[in-house]
Amino acid sequence: MTEMLKGHGLGLSIDDFGTGYSSLAYLKRFAADKIKIDISFVRDMLTSDNDRVIVATIIAMANTLGLETIAEGIENQNQIGALLAMGCTQGQGYYFDRPLAAEQFVQRWLRP
Repeated sequence: MTEMLKGHGLGLSIDDFGTGYSSLAYLKRFAADKIKIDISFVRDMLTSDNDRVIVATIIAMANTLGLETIAEGIENQNQIGALLAMGCTQGQGYYFDRPLAAEQFVQRWLRP
């Protein structure tokens, strides 16, 4: 199914990677393009050596497999600096903006 979707130009991201139902087996089963690093690791990566190592390992593994990474839950510039240094170039979180209704998104991000 995922191969068929990719054939139609759609991409697949594995959400909340490293937690719950999101496991390494998904990397074999699905034709994923991106891995979203779970907020629980990103949140504490600057204060927890274990979380920092987990984030760095997910990014390194994704890069080796030719996948992009997206960090969830970015809340400050220090997290951005650390993630960029590890090789993660995409992120989402309150640092950039709160969740917005479609109209608000257009006004804030798409209007000159």
